[in-house]
Amino acid sequence: MSIQHALLTSLLEKPSTGYDLARRFDKSMGYFWHASHQQIYRELGRMADAGWIVATDDNDAGKRRRRLYQVLEAGRAELARWVAQPETDSNTDRALLIKMRAEAVIGPHGLDRELRRMIAEHEAKLDTYLGIEQRDFGAPAASRAQELRHAVLRAGIVAERSWLQWAGEVLSLLESAETGAAG
Repeated sequence: MSIQHALLTSLLEKPSTGYDLARRFDKSMGYFWHASHQQIYRELGRMADAGWIVATDDNDAGKRRRRLYQVLEAGRAELARWVAQPETDSNTDRALLIKMRAEAVIGPHGLDRELRRMIAEHEAKLDTYLGIEQRDFGAPAASRAQELRHAVLRAGIVAERSWLQWAGEVLSLLESAETGAAG
């Protein structure tokens, strides 16, 4: 997942100076995607070079020279392209959270298809965990070591069930947005 897409989302939510963007980022997306202030400024420069954003002088800044960053149509199109694209790296779940924020700003762009794919992957993982539990932890008298190993597996089972419940709720939201957009 690119930090640039998280920044585009934040700027679409509210055009900002680099400083204000970094502070807002720390208090929102920064909880699941960390970026240093230096990295944010560096990416803002790259995004401006790519024609995704524009920086203008902030007339409300007083004596200090501050730049206000806003997303251009090319940046909005890039964000829409990214939201619709399936994730293939290890940050898939974190990317989904950014994509949800992006879709809240730019509207439906097929995120429901990505979520269905991810649900299938998590269901398969849960099935694997449940199969291991049935195969390896069915004996009534277990040793302490077996109980600890089982506790580790149960943590995975609980996590997958929780994620799947959450994803089902999100999928309902996404599908209702798609239905509303089509009608």
